[in-house]
Amino acid sequence: MAGIRMVMTDTLDSLEARPPEQRERDLMARLPQLVARAKAAAGWSRILKDVNAVDINSRAALATLPVTRKSELHDLQTQHAPFGGLNTTPVGQLARVYISPGPIFDPEGRGQDWWRFARPMYAAGVRAGGLLQNCFAYHFTPAAFMVEGGAARLGCAVIPAGSGQTEMQVQAIHALRPDTYVGTPSFLKIIIEKAHEMGVDISSIRHALVSAEALPESLRAWFGQHGLPGVLQVYASADIGNIAYETCSGGVRDPGMVLDEDVILEIVRPGSGDPVPAGEVGEVVVTVFNPDYPLIRFATGDLSAILTDAPPSPCGRTNTRIKGWLGRADQTTKIRGMFVHPSQVHDITRRHPEIVKARLVVSGRVAQEAMTLHCEVADPASASGAEIIESIRKLTKLRGEVAFVAVGSLPNDGKVIADVRDYQ
Repeated sequence: MAGIRMVMTDTLDSLEARPPEQRERDLMARLPQLVARAKAAAGWSRILKDVNAVDINSRAALATLPVTRKSELHDLQTQHAPFGGLNTTPVGQLARVYISPGPIFDPEGRGQDWWRFARPMYAAGVRAGGLLQNCFAYHFTPAAFMVEGGAARLGCAVIPAGSGQTEMQVQAIHALRPDTYVGTPSFLKIIIEKAHEMGVDISSIRHALVSAEALPESLRAWFGQHGLPGVLQVYASADIGNIAYETCSGGVRDPGMVLDEDVILEIVRPGSGDPVPAGEVGEVVVTVFNPDYPLIRFATGDLSAILTDAPPSPCGRTNTRIKGWLGRADQTTKIRGMFVHPSQVHDITRRHPEIVKARLVVSGRVAQEAMTLHCEVADPASASGAEIIESIRKLTKLRGEVAFVAVGSLPNDGKVIADVRDYQ
């Protein structure tokens, strides 16, 4: 494949280049209407039953609302089929209903670019009049249709290739000359390798947008060596759609991932709904302005952090940037036959205000493990652990020890429970 020079000097629309203060004002002004609309749905009415929508007009007010976790969707949907009562549009008026493993059911409404995928696609180089090969699966899950919606908004054509049938994928690229690949990074690598094996030219692919899998730097380098240095990622999910996406300027990838314009992001302490300081790793919680399926303080279960040390992006987009996917927030573990959850660690720290931050470390061998709560406190030398030990026993039904450390000593990796047991 021929080398590529990607120069992204423009944005999809003026919203992406707004002054950050204006964006924040606009988002907060929209919040009360979002909460009011959500409360008209049976599920949100239960979750937000004591909330006055007009009062939710700031981040501080938003942070007082309960967190609804992705891990709770299956139970919510079992009780109130099919969407847990979180949809404001009746099922029969939707465009599609998807089934993810669990099973979890996800809706799609009829609005233009419903999943908000045009922005990451535009950032990756997709333009009106182009042709892209869509290699996300069309079977039960929404990723392929996210791409379809973005392509329709941008005005480009789509080859509905789906996944699998690698030789046919190569033949389609060779014959139809699409300029863009969209799909998983691993399948793009398979297609490139198959094309080399077949001796087929697929150099028409000049842009690539990937998702649904990790994209390690080693694979980015491999793509660059094979003529695709500008592969960009989008961070999305089946219930939310586009959350954040990579951009580039002058052929160079910009740091982090820029948030979508219709998403309010919070990074919270795993197991809680408490926002962490900017730059600290925590769980991604989003509020999404979706008229059919509003999500308010929806916890994805993913870890990330706000990028605080990067200069303004030369691509022109001014929204907050995050570090991308940094792992899973659900660190539930089993100790001597008992499950211990991050929320329990949060409850312990909440009982003892002297604890600034805590991490439960499980060490030793299975069935002979030790459980120690490492606590950041202002003065470790004079701190007393007796009451904290009693809280550990009451809340986990397990014996545990306490170790005090200075504020700022614990790693910034989002871990509330660290399992370092020897499983050999």
